[in-house]
Amino acid sequence: MKRIGILTSGGDAPGMNAAIRAAVRTALYYDMEIIGIEKGYEGLIEGSFKGMDLASVGDILHRGGTILKTARSERFKTEEGQRIAVSNLEKCGIEGLVVCGGDGSYRGALDLAKRGVKVMGIPGTIDNDMGYTDYTIGYDTAVNTVLNAISMIRDTNSSHERTTIIEVMGRECGDIGLYAGLTGGADAILIPELPLDIDELASKLMEGMKRGKNHSIIIKAEGVDISVEELRKQLLERTNLDIRTVVLAYLQRGGAPTARDRMLATLTANRAVCLLRDDYESQAVGMSRGEVFEMPLDEAVQIKREADLYLIPLIDMLSK
Repeated sequence: MKRIGILTSGGDAPGMNAAIRAAVRTALYYDMEIIGIEKGYEGLIEGSFKGMDLASVGDILHRGGTILKTARSERFKTEEGQRIAVSNLEKCGIEGLVVCGGDGSYRGALDLAKRGVKVMGIPGTIDNDMGYTDYTIGYDTAVNTVLNAISMIRDTNSSHERTTIIEVMGRECGDIGLYAGLTGGADAILIPELPLDIDELASKLMEGMKRGKNHSIIIKAEGVDISVEELRKQLLERTNLDIRTVVLAYLQRGGAPTARDRMLATLTANRAVCLLRDDYESQAVGMSRGEVFEMPLDEAVQIKREADLYLIPLIDMLSK
């Protein structure tokens, strides 16, 4: 291929800029043109295209967010929207596309693939909810952001002898809560992959108080089917604790990416461009046991993420 495109789609994730940088510089190394498509699939419909060169991706490796912007597109979900997107790619002479995003972005990429566009997906989402790869770009940074928040909240908890419920992102995947909670020493971790037992949680908190533990951290993933305020209310009905709530929200999407996210972004983006150069059919690029690999895009979107539930007994053991 001589001309390819790249877009970032869905929620932004730390490391997307590192992926853009690696894709652009790999393409230029192989004497390929690369076109940046702004605002994801919406920009693909609107024709928001711009040529990229070495200077376009200078000084972005360490920056969070995405210089190509991102958006969700309802129009792209329609037959007409997809037809316009493919037509715009053809008019611009773009022969293949790199898509960095999460599950919804991959399904959009698959729609393009079915219309004859060769697409390489690289996993960009803090949620880590894509089952075909060990990790997704942005996940490690998000976990470390939550970990820092836990440490700061614990200082205040200790000073005021209180319990705090911290809600973290992840949609229906509990990985952020599970790993940040374990490494942050949380007393309880609530994730959507496990049933919620508020009576058991209240009993655990009270047992800790009886042992002289005067402050606690509860991590609640957003996919758990109860709001932090309702959870606080029900715990107050069962305990005599001072309970506060913190919703970290979009704080988890920002910030400079960790070395691990930069490496994952760099390796997967480089491989994606090389696959397009060699005219592969549409693939999903990921990382497994430290090795970059690819698999057919249509197979990758079918693989569901399974939570590492073997960690739960360890959490219970260490939070006594």
